[in-house]
Amino acid sequence: MDGQWHEGLLPMHGVSPGTLAQYRRFAQAVALAQKQSVFAIPAGSTRPNAAQLVLDAQGFAAWLDRQELTDAHLRWYLDYCCSDDYGAGIDTVSAWAGIHYFASRHGFHVPGDDAVEREGLLTWPEGNAWLAKRLEQPLGERLRTGQAVIRIAQAGQGVEVDAIDAATGTVTRWQARECVVALPVFIAARIMESPPSWLMERAARTRYSPWAVANLLLRGPLDDQPGAPPSWDNVVYGAQGLGYVDATHQKLDPTPGPTVLTCYFAPGEKQRSALLDAPWQHWRDQAVAGLLKPHPDLTEKLTRVEVTRYGHAMAIPVPGMRAASHGSVPRAGRISFAHADWAGYSIFEEAFTLGHLAGGEAAKNLSASAPRSRRP
Repeated sequence: MDGQWHEGLLPMHGVSPGTLAQYRRFAQAVALAQKQSVFAIPAGSTRPNAAQLVLDAQGFAAWLDRQELTDAHLRWYLDYCCSDDYGAGIDTVSAWAGIHYFASRHGFHVPGDDAVEREGLLTWPEGNAWLAKRLEQPLGERLRTGQAVIRIAQAGQGVEVDAIDAATGTVTRWQARECVVALPVFIAARIMESPPSWLMERAARTRYSPWAVANLLLRGPLDDQPGAPPSWDNVVYGAQGLGYVDATHQKLDPTPGPTVLTCYFAPGEKQRSALLDAPWQHWRDQAVAGLLKPHPDLTEKLTRVEVTRYGHAMAIPVPGMRAASHGSVPRAGRISFAHADWAGYSIFEEAFTLGHLAGGEAAKNLSASAPRSRRP
């Protein structure tokens, strides 16, 4: 911002007293919401109360308008936060989602207004992949990858699951007494034989954000702009993308060397067709153009670009989605459903918790239906 790097994401450099006043008013609004209701992660395993339903019924931008929170710096910051976590900005997500982003964590604080020390960020260079690998390790040969499920059906006293092997094209039918379907809702509704009406309704109302990721391989570190030192997560104020993560920022060896910058884009659900139709070079050029201003030497050190597109990357918490949360594990016969979609928005904690609860529900039903030994 203004030609140099700044610590933190909330714009503070050169902002007016009016901007700071609106920051503080928003902080007060978040604190009030925390007193009126419990905002916690995970949210999908609990039912919303009346205060949350009021926020859920309205859009975040409309709520900000009613609060007369119109400052451009504040709006940019809030729009970025929502786009980063939900794949959609303040014009799309609900007021509940906008408030939940802050109220479920540490609230909203203006730097320098208090002396409370905040907890540091806990993360890994490979992001959630670190967690996924730890979940995978104890499964051993029971984990079958490269399989696409094409049919799930209730069958007698159990469930049938047909899966096609991506490598061989062969279809295998699995039979089980219980099944946990941890798929996006719109996919679960398509492949489940005779799906219940409530599953079809949830699939129809869930809206998804497209997402594009560009990984830029550099042969060496980039020349840096003045200001704050290089960070793991970096954002350019006013740019179209969501910034980039430096893959080697956390390595213990301080020797400069090749690195990968991962750039993220959430173009909006109306751009899904464009995401599909545009060639990969479009997103390469978007990534490069967005980084040339802070890093003019990017092109001379760039050696490779890889682009991945996700058409339905995450469920968007639009107005009404929090009200639709079950507060319990959805079940149909011997099938339990678990996915972040059921929370109405997509973060790891929601997916993990709903999966854990669904697994527990399946185990309970297996135990209840197990044959009991008869003593003489």
